[in-house]
Amino acid sequence: MLVAGATGAAGLLKAHIALLSLGVLYLLAMLPVAVVWGLVPAVVVALLSVVVFDFLFVPPIDALRPADPQNWPALPLFVFAAVAVSEVAAGWRRRARESALLARVAACLLERGEIADSLGRVAADVAGALAVEQAQIFTGLADVRSGADDAFPLAAGGRRVGTIVLGRPLRGGSAARRRVLPALGSLLAVAIDRERLAREAVETEALRRSDAVKTAILRAVSHDLRTPLMAIVTAAGALARPGFVTDDGDRTDLLATVLDEARRLDRLVGNLLDLSRLQAGAAEPCADAVEVGELIAGAVGYLGATGGRVQAGLSGESPVVHADPHQAQRILVNLIENALKYSPPNEPVLVRIAATSTEVLVRVIDHGPGVPSGESGRIFGAFQRGTGSAQVHGAGLGLAIAQGFAEANGGRIWLESHATQGATFVLALPRLAVEDLP
Repeated sequence: MLVAGATGAAGLLKAHIALLSLGVLYLLAMLPVAVVWGLVPAVVVALLSVVVFDFLFVPPIDALRPADPQNWPALPLFVFAAVAVSEVAAGWRRRARESALLARVAACLLERGEIADSLGRVAADVAGALAVEQAQIFTGLADVRSGADDAFPLAAGGRRVGTIVLGRPLRGGSAARRRVLPALGSLLAVAIDRERLAREAVETEALRRSDAVKTAILRAVSHDLRTPLMAIVTAAGALARPGFVTDDGDRTDLLATVLDEARRLDRLVGNLLDLSRLQAGAAEPCADAVEVGELIAGAVGYLGATGGRVQAGLSGESPVVHADPHQAQRILVNLIENALKYSPPNEPVLVRIAATSTEVLVRVIDHGPGVPSGESGRIFGAFQRGTGSAQVHGAGLGLAIAQGFAEANGGRIWLESHATQGATFVLALPRLAVEDLP
């Protein structure tokens, strides 16, 4: 069609321009074929153009032998131009494919994830670009099939980062290998360095967190363990000194101090152990059907004398939840103890129960200063305490453990708080319907 169009245009213009200038029209027809379809179609179009041009326009007309010898050299120029343009276009297309290949390889290697997971896709793309049946890429410095003709090193900046093994490489593919493999080695080196730096960053962050935890634990040991220990040692020392305590009331108070501080130490040690189990993923719950009223009564009793300030609304039938009884009670102990710490000594802590079709909600309500909205998420972290809690004892573990146990049992905890109006922590646990009860 392009040759026909060039012939038509030449027929219209032959009376106005020189003969050899008409040949340019056939060159214009051949050039797009060389650029788009390559060498063979371009040569075919060039030969067809030579025949048509010679037959229709070069004297003698309707013959394939030019009368003027000066016209002979112009005819092979069609074929030469076809070959030259098609080769240039082929090189451009080849480099465009290789550039696209390297872009895909870069995206594949530099995306998140392990390099080893991407090498298969990269090798398949490289095999297609280098016209081989298959390719395998190995990272590291070890030789792979050393001495084989189809194993080529991948290096960047004088550093060997891997090896590529090509299955049945073509003899004419050496130029493509010289262009593609150095760039592939550079991309692989960048990906390896990125993965190494990401791994080191994770390790550094883990060490930083570990140091923070150790510092917090040491702080808890130095203060929150020492304070009750000193109280126990002082009270026990007074009781042990003959004749130092003669009044029965003083002796009762000292014994109560020893028991209260011992329970406080027991709760702190228990919290540390619970936190370590949660962080290690070893706090697997043993879920069972348990009444919420029993859980609240057990939590209040565990708190000892301080539990007398808790007012629990347990009238009527108590709903049943599906949870580990020990862990669920531990959640309530920590929530109630936290409320007692932040409430004024003369104010009670309220525990209220509500239920939906799928959950049982236990609200623990204090009359303390409340929690600012910006801290509602932070206070559930380990070793975190609310702002203005400098006078409140504790290592900041209770809420973190409560949240961990709640999530382990398929529940959740959230905060409802208003400044100067106290805080309400809501525990939601899965409810068991009557037909599901054993």
